[in-house]
Amino acid sequence: MKTNESKVETNILGLPVKEAELVAAELNILLSNFQVYYQNLRGIHWNIRGKRFFDLHVKFEELYNDSQLKIDMIAERVLTLGSTPLHTFEDYLSNNKLKIGKNISKDVDAVQLIMTSLSDILKIERGILDKSDKINDEGTNSMMSDFITEQEKTMWMMKAWSEEEI
Repeated sequence: MKTNESKVETNILGLPVKEAELVAAELNILLSNFQVYYQNLRGIHWNIRGKRFFDLHVKFEELYNDSQLKIDMIAERVLTLGSTPLHTFEDYLSNNKLKIGKNISKDVDAVQLIMTSLSDILKIERGILDKSDKINDEGTNSMMSDFITEQEKTMWMMKAWSEEEI
């Protein structure tokens, strides 16, 4: 008995080529949004003012350093999947879904920007996780799961901070 099963073309990782390209495209969207998030963090780190300056200045630096590492990880995953990471400001802005924070110096506004940005980034990551899971892309799954876990904890901490009574 002869079967008419068509072979799915796979990449060097054993992932289906077309689907891996779609995951890489979504990772490029995440990369773009992380670049905007990173720049927002730099801006609020530089411009924060007030009685909480010392604590928040250090926290924002911690967050932007972490974002810089994640940006590199995302770009390298795009490369691993056989695609090219976006690398121009034009690309980043055209794929951005985040609010751009400009001249934010108040602590509450800065924390709110972080919470809103992370909420939007989490949506992108969960979409990627769904797509990568369907093609058994464990490398991307693992990275997204790790990012999501860390960012959910950051969201919890920012929410706890923002509920403080003065």
